[in-house]
Amino acid sequence: MIRVIIADDVEILRTGLKAVLSQEKEIKVVGEAGNGKEAFELAVRLKPDVVLMDMRMPDFDGGYGTRQIKDKLSGVKVLVLTTFDDKETVEKAVSSGADGYILKEMDSGQVINSIKAAAGGISVFSGNVFQSIKNDPPRQTPKNFDLTERETEFLRLICDGCDNKEIASKLFLAEGTVRNGISRLLEKLKLKDRTQLAVFAIKNNIV
Repeated sequence: MIRVIIADDVEILRTGLKAVLSQEKEIKVVGEAGNGKEAFELAVRLKPDVVLMDMRMPDFDGGYGTRQIKDKLSGVKVLVLTTFDDKETVEKAVSSGADGYILKEMDSGQVINSIKAAAGGISVFSGNVFQSIKNDPPRQTPKNFDLTERETEFLRLICDGCDNKEIASKLFLAEGTVRNGISRLLEKLKLKDRTQLAVFAIKNNIV
């Protein structure tokens, strides 16, 4: 069972989304929040698998909520569900540590599948958002990153949505070797998590 918190300042939207998700037997909505601070406080108390986070909310926005959850609750995934796909909002979500970014224009089946993917550790970005990230000019050229062939393979497989066990299987490595290698890669590139690694690889045309 995937436990979900819905964070959105529009009550009627939360109600409608809860009704849709309640029809999916693998998902249970365990809480609702009206801003980022409420979402974080609920997540601390309820320990959900996924928080569906709107970005623009009063007082404490989705960026605040996402950052607090990802900094303090490492096991909770944050999937942004919002109307906005402008560069500034996307970058704020990604830099705050969001595990995915989808738009409210998606149909209910796509939202449900995105929640399942996020809960399973796969980074989910809708087409428009993916293109926005990809088209953003790279900060450096690939030659400056000094990546090994194995590190590049790690990035490619992370972008494919593979977890550590799957990467280990594909590259014939021990799972601990993969875990340590990805930790070193995060440190080398000064990034926080797998989502940022995926975005980094896409933006810099490494994969």
